[in-house]
Amino acid sequence: MTIMRPLIHNTLVMMTMLLSLLLMSTTVRSADIADPQALVECATAEMLQSLKDNKVELEQDPSIIYGLVQDILMPNFDFGKMSKLALGKNWRKANPEQRERFIAEFRLLLVRTYSTAMLEYAGQEIKFLPFHDDVAKKKVKVKMEILQAGGPSIPMTLSMYLNKEEAWKVYDVKIDGISLVTNYRSTFATEIRNGGMDKLIDRLAKRNEKVKT
Repeated sequence: MTIMRPLIHNTLVMMTMLLSLLLMSTTVRSADIADPQALVECATAEMLQSLKDNKVELEQDPSIIYGLVQDILMPNFDFGKMSKLALGKNWRKANPEQRERFIAEFRLLLVRTYSTAMLEYAGQEIKFLPFHDDVAKKKVKVKMEILQAGGPSIPMTLSMYLNKEEAWKVYDVKIDGISLVTNYRSTFATEIRNGGMDKLIDRLAKRNEKVKT
């Protein structure tokens, strides 16, 4: 049984289009932190520049992409929150050690997933929709569309929240209304039901070995 459902696998490239926007620059002025959509938009140039700067190295050694993703993309996700949501009721059943191991392996799973898709990246136009959420509530949705040549646009939504350190973090991504976290939850629940939490974590660890090396 595979870890990822077909829906997730088939939308990897589109997910990367969205997730490549999440390189929230640490040099952004503090006054801009209140606007999560502005952070996402201004990060586009940084991501594209990073891919351009490492183009030759990536052609020679594609595994370099893992380090790039881990260093500049993953820090903008709250993996603890995402792990809790992805496991659902099974999170409460897991002991502290299992939770810690799962978060680590889930993080690497996403690194591997996004890195693989990023190597297949083909630029398409992204249209940001008007932002109407109240940032004072500390939880927002950044909405956009992927404009496909000769095809319908694909709606995407980035769910973000403001943590205690006053940093906006991603905790879910929706593609055409389908939640990434919900899809993982269904797959993980099946794995746990069939073999238990430790078996799921071990399977993730085995699949993640290439990222760890």
